[in-house]
Amino acid sequence: MTDIRPKLLIVEDDPGLQAQLKWAYDDFQVLIAGDRAAAIALLRAEEPPVVTLDLGLPPDPDGTSEGFAVLSEIMALRPETKVIVASGHGARESALRAIALGAYDFYQKPVDIDALGLIVRRALQLYKLEVENRILAQRAPADNRVLGRMITAAPEMVKVARTIERVANTRVSVMLLGASGTGKELLARGLHDASNRAKGNFIAINCAAIPENLLESELFGHEKGAFTGAVKTTEGKIEQASGGTLFLDEVGDIPIQLQVKLLRFLQERTIERIGGRRSIEVDTRIVCATHQNLEAMIADGRFREDLYYRLAEIVVRIPTLAERPGDATLLAKVFLTRFAGEMNPQVKGFAPDALGAIDGWSWPGNVRELENRVKRAVIMADGKLINAADLDLANGGEAGEAPLNLKTAREATDRKIIRHALARSEGNISSTARLLGISRPTLYDLLKQYDLPY
Repeated sequence: MTDIRPKLLIVEDDPGLQAQLKWAYDDFQVLIAGDRAAAIALLRAEEPPVVTLDLGLPPDPDGTSEGFAVLSEIMALRPETKVIVASGHGARESALRAIALGAYDFYQKPVDIDALGLIVRRALQLYKLEVENRILAQRAPADNRVLGRMITAAPEMVKVARTIERVANTRVSVMLLGASGTGKELLARGLHDASNRAKGNFIAINCAAIPENLLESELFGHEKGAFTGAVKTTEGKIEQASGGTLFLDEVGDIPIQLQVKLLRFLQERTIERIGGRRSIEVDTRIVCATHQNLEAMIADGRFREDLYYRLAEIVVRIPTLAERPGDATLLAKVFLTRFAGEMNPQVKGFAPDALGAIDGWSWPGNVRELENRVKRAVIMADGKLINAADLDLANGGEAGEAPLNLKTAREATDRKIIRHALARSEGNISSTARLLGISRPTLYDLLKQYDLPY
């Protein structure tokens, strides 16, 4: 019969202590090594998640040089291994050096079996949690990617993506409406990539970020000598995107006088550069986005109604992150994997309190806020798991006004919790049922009752 117990490697040269430690861990497969060569051979062959390491090993049993050499080699071969270091030599200095080299914990001899057992079991739990985080982070991009770029498990965003895919190969103008940070540019790029213009340029311009006196030149270009500083003829963004797609972000910030020129381009598909005297035919598709209420701006005379209807042949409304249950957790894991690899490889995942805080926060800044919080937490984290305090979410989420009808409130809560659990377990029904503390048949009944995908 296969032994399914977790493996524990004990690196110790004292035969009496070897036997004592071996019989203390009957819930582990205990492996024994008395020197560096045996320890490294067992590490390579058995890949134990936890190692206890005595620093006083031959040929330096009265010192620490051989033990530190073993620790360095373990960290180089399997950095995810939890190494618990033991020594009676210069305890404080040895402890500091061991932790700096990557050890999980340190204890001073003589050995207290019960105390060491607690450390070993805690190390194993951390190892398992880190493995789970890595698996979930690796699966998320492949299992939940839509439009080639966007990662989501929320039906609300999948519906948005399907709408964009349907209109991608048409000639209609698309307007994306959504709050700041919801991924409007990512969706615009997805539309471009899914269209028959994918081989052409995708040019993005933020109309709110460019001064009014420069925006016309940015969009339409200029001829040499058209104004002071125009030392050469320059193509504008509309011309650069010919054969491809131009994404006008924050289109509501285009000045009213420039809106007339943009409308003329959309009607005639020709442009004139500033200072130019000839019309240039341009085959550019326009996709635009804004977080502003353009209908209110039309009523106030700040946005042309005829331009609006030219730009908004198809309107796609993008839900906020708070309206996409489960996506915050999913995206947080993806961001952590990316940023840890770039900036802090010791960070391996999220602690349970961090996952709870991510689920509970309302994310007023949407995906951009989530990305920034995870990036900051990865940079500043002292341990291997990011906690709620690292995310500056230690006080939990923001509470909105709850519905007064008990049945409605209960159903809304059920839906939210089930969808969070599905996201946490990457759609695995058995894991979701365990998280919720219910049976699989009960979960299937609830999924059917609330018309939730699975």
